[in-house]
Amino acid sequence: MYQSGTAGLSGLCRVTEYLFLSNGRAAKDCSQVTGNGITCIINATETRSSSPPPPGVEYIHIPVSDSPLCPLGDHFDQVADKIRITAEGNGRTLVHCNAGVSRSAALCLAYLMKHRGATLLEAHRLLKSCRPIVRPNPGFWRQLIQYEAGLRGSSTVRMVPSSLGEIPDIYEEEARNMELL
Repeated sequence: MYQSGTAGLSGLCRVTEYLFLSNGRAAKDCSQVTGNGITCIINATETRSSSPPPPGVEYIHIPVSDSPLCPLGDHFDQVADKIRITAEGNGRTLVHCNAGVSRSAALCLAYLMKHRGATLLEAHRLLKSCRPIVRPNPGFWRQLIQYEAGLRGSSTVRMVPSSLGEIPDIYEEEARNMELL
């Protein structure tokens, strides 16, 4: 029932057996939530959902804005550990924000690095293969780079100057690949 690739842009995207990523609309769709066996929803938006989760689904609200200045990194360990604990109990976690592009994607990247042993570069490639529109804001990238350096002693992604301001070097690579098409 889950969707991946471009079909998953509007719905739930399965990242791993126990982790899903989506926008706010899909997270409120009880049939998608229950149909995918979601047992925990992590809402990374400024406002708490007005509709209650389906029965038996744990709901966690991380009140954060999609601002480069927002200290999202303060929540990386808490969210990553919750996803792992839920998976250990054979549960499934859905992480969402408004669009499923920046805040929720950054939280999923932190989990993949901390508990799946992925580098930031590998985690981003995996997440982008599941949900092509993921694009954390530059402030979240800086925090992810710092988080990876804390976990591994170095980082596989670095920020570079561009006409748009600082961007992760992997976006430069993506732009070059697009020019080749």
